[in-house]
Order: sequence, then structure tokens, then C-alpha cells
Amino acid sequence: MKPPPFEYHAPATVDEACALLASLEDAKVLAGGQSLVPLLNFRLARPAHIVDINRITALDRIYERDGGVAIQALARQAAVEDSEPVARVCPLLTAAVRLVAHRVIRNRGTLCGSLAHADPASELPAVVLVLGGHVIARSSRGERLIEAGQLFQGVMETALAPDELLVEAWFPSSPQPFAVIEESRRHGDFALAGVVRAAGRLALFGVAPTPVLADPRDPLQGLQPSGDLEATAEFRLHLVRVLTEKAFAA
Repeated sequence: MKPPPFEYHAPATVDEACALLASLEDAKVLAGGQSLVPLLNFRLARPAHIVDINRITALDRIYERDGGVAIQALARQAAVEDSEPVARVCPLLTAAVRLVAHRVIRNRGTLCGSLAHADPASELPAVVLVLGGHVIARSSRGERLIEAGQLFQGVMETALAPDELLVEAWFPSSPQPFAVIEESRRHGDFALAGVVRAAGRLALFGVAPTPVLADPRDPLQGLQPSGDLEATAEFRLHLVRVLTEKAFAA
């Protein structure tokens, strides 16, 4: 498969990237490319411009701040998986990253890219939601903080404006006990349904257009998952019930 034609841009700084996003119509940011490139190749995405941020230096830090860990836009998922500060401060995030696809994908894919892509069956959006984290978005207009509860707005839709670049994600320290459990057809596949527990809080993924916070005592309340070739709505509801029980028994 070949992608549709587009104009390629490779900024050297965050400011240059933000200026490009402000001046271009119908642009997509390329970081790891593990989600965007398949969409391009299947022509499910047809942006007029690709803004490749991989040449921007000093945008791959993983560091502690404000009682949690901050992960910048070009930090690869494998680096997060191997990070000592992440394992010490937010071991829930370490456990969740290990469920993302396969190591060869994590070597290139970025954590911030996964949040910006906002696939409802992805583990990482549910983690930042259940922990009450946030992201930092930057544009030529300035910088703003977006809480996780306001970030995810629909299937692969976020509160990021077209001219904004997600430059950093922040995860609070994960309380004990925690668990992240999912059910998929094969190891590395997107989840048919998944749950993330952080102490008494519960987030669900793979069962709604966005990750959702749920009541651990009644996780099915208000939940109306869709059915597809992979699983019926009823089966996803069953999985939520079973996985929640496992998470709170862990």
C-alpha cells in the first residue's frame, strides 16, 4: 500500500513546528508513526501536510516533577518501559506500557503519540485518566495544560487544536494497589475490553468512544459498548464485569 500524496516538513525546533502547524491547513504530526503510517498506507488518513518532529532535539526526556513523572513527545514507549523513575514513581504506567503491541513497536512508538491518537482501545489514555494526569500542549499562541478528563472527546478525537503540539504528558505517582488487565484475541492486539485500577479508582478502555471512569461497585452503569466482528456488545459487558473483579482482587 502507498500513502496519498502529501507535503513533508521537518522542523528543527518546537517553535518551528508550532509555526508550521499554525500556517498549514490539514497537517498531521509524525512522531513514532506506528499509528499514523498504517492509516496513511491504507488511505484512511489523507492529510495535505506531514510535520515530522523527529529532528527536534531535547524533546525525549523522562523526568520527575511535581510528585509524578513527565514524559516528553519523542520519548519512545520502550524508553518509558525501561525507565527507572517511571518504575519507581508510577509502576502502573510501566505495567501498562508493557501491554502495548510488541517491543519492536514500542521501540519506535511514543507515549505522547498514543495519547494524541486517542484510540479508545489503547491502554495509555486510560492510565492517564484514572491517575488524573495531564498533558502540555504548545502552539504559537502559547502553552496550555489539558487535564486528562478533558483531553479525550471521541473516537480518535482530542481537545488538541489543529495548531497545537502535544509536547509532554504528566502522570502522578500510582497508588497501591494497582492493576491493568485486558482481554484481546492475540498478545499485542488492541483490547476487546480492558480495565485500569488505581487504588479505589477504575477506568475502562475498549468499550466506549473514549476511556471512561467507572464505579468499581457497578462498572456497567451507563455503559453501552458497540459490537463488531471481534466481540458483541454483550461479550464486552461480560468482560468488563470479569476484569473489574480480577483487578480488585489483585
